[in-house]
Amino acid sequence: MVITEGRPMTGVATDDGVIARAVDVVKTYHTGEVEVHALRGINLEIRRGEMAAVMGPSGCGKTTLLNCLSGLDDIDSGEVFIEGVSLSKMGDRKRTDYRARRMGFVFQFYNLLPVLTAIENIELPLLVASVPGKKARQRALDALSLVGLPHRANHVPAELSGGERQRVTIARSLVNDPAIVWADEPTGDLDSTNADEIIATMRSLNKEHGITFVIVTHDINIGRKADRIIRMRDGLIEADEQNHNED
Repeated sequence: MVITEGRPMTGVATDDGVIARAVDVVKTYHTGEVEVHALRGINLEIRRGEMAAVMGPSGCGKTTLLNCLSGLDDIDSGEVFIEGVSLSKMGDRKRTDYRARRMGFVFQFYNLLPVLTAIENIELPLLVASVPGKKARQRALDALSLVGLPHRANHVPAELSGGERQRVTIARSLVNDPAIVWADEPTGDLDSTNADEIIATMRSLNKEHGITFVIVTHDINIGRKADRIIRMRDGLIEADEQNHNED
């Protein structure tokens, strides 16, 4: 796999380095007679090649923001642009295809199929997308090498540590050479040692290969390693702080 630093989609304006933009984004959930105002008019820009941490108390809207920016959830009003493309202008099928081709996802609980080996889990999205088997296998091996686990290619998830499973998940998120990777509490199910390894892996991929990460987290260590911390409260961004890392 050749990392191309989030290669923009052909013929699409890249918004002068802004890879993701939210404009007045509103999202409300209705549960019976209760309305939950999850996002209350969010304006945000994520620049290509940065690592941004989204932090805040439980229920503040962090995961909702990630889901709306990535097109996993619809929004009530406003606009979300990825690589200059408005997600709301896409139909469901086109949006799903766009996510598969241009985005990677890392979740807290891995979402690995237990009967498949690490390499098979990584190559599965490519096979579903009709990438030829030989090419899919090579790209999966390259992605596994990027996270330092080529020697674990033929092990099933039960034979891997929690940190190794999460690195396999990160490799799977990279296998389609995405423009941006969305991560929701990627260290939330790990002990401190494995969490530190995952933080180091993501930071290395960001620094050495220019991969854009947006990470929802409670882990202040991720926040400290990120280029910036976006702090949320009650569906709003209350602070947007740049870090000055030397690592």
